[in-house]
Amino acid sequence: MVATPTYGATRDRVEEYFDRTATKTWERLTSDAPVSGIRQTVREGRDRMRAIMLSCLPSDLTGKRVLDAGCGTGAMTEELARRGAEVVAIDISPALVEIAAKRLPEGLAPQVTFTSGDMLSTELGSFDHVMAMDSMIYYEAPDLGRALAHLCPRVSDSIVFTVAPRTAFLMAFWGLGKLFPRSDRSPTMIPHNPRRLSHEATRNGATGSISEIERVSRGFYISTCLEYRT
Repeated sequence: MVATPTYGATRDRVEEYFDRTATKTWERLTSDAPVSGIRQTVREGRDRMRAIMLSCLPSDLTGKRVLDAGCGTGAMTEELARRGAEVVAIDISPALVEIAAKRLPEGLAPQVTFTSGDMLSTELGSFDHVMAMDSMIYYEAPDLGRALAHLCPRVSDSIVFTVAPRTAFLMAFWGLGKLFPRSDRSPTMIPHNPRRLSHEATRNGATGSISEIERVSRGFYISTCLEYRT
């Protein structure tokens, strides 16, 4: 794992939020249950982003090993398994992993290994692809660079992940959020520039390159899909 104080502190804060504070909210958001207008835009934005990320991978993943890093309640995991992949689905929140395992259609269960913990753990093994949807959005650029460099030797093809883009709106929102005590708010998304992330990854020994795939802006959901090819 990335052994830095900022990475560890952020990871622990994300675990606290999703495993103890927001589990029920996240379970509802990722279901078909009615939600508020704002949450509906987030749901639609996430659905669109998932489709974009999946478009970066072959439609037939038979024989491929894929890491769903930050699997949440399992929507990405299910789609990967339907394409034939052997999926390792991990999340920092054991509660969300439990929901994901219950939601997975029984026929796909043999293709999926669910676990909770650090998505960067070397114990997970090697992969053809890594999918990390909205699981890296809370980390500082140096930590993301180290994370990519840490994963790179164990990934034969691509790492597809999302970040919050450095838009005027998100930068203002991020700055406002820093005014509040951290204990009183959820983990804050940190806007990133892909070129900075590429620099940080290279500085930490990664040998691939980052390209921007597509940005999704749907109400309160604003995210950019990036692809790191090793």
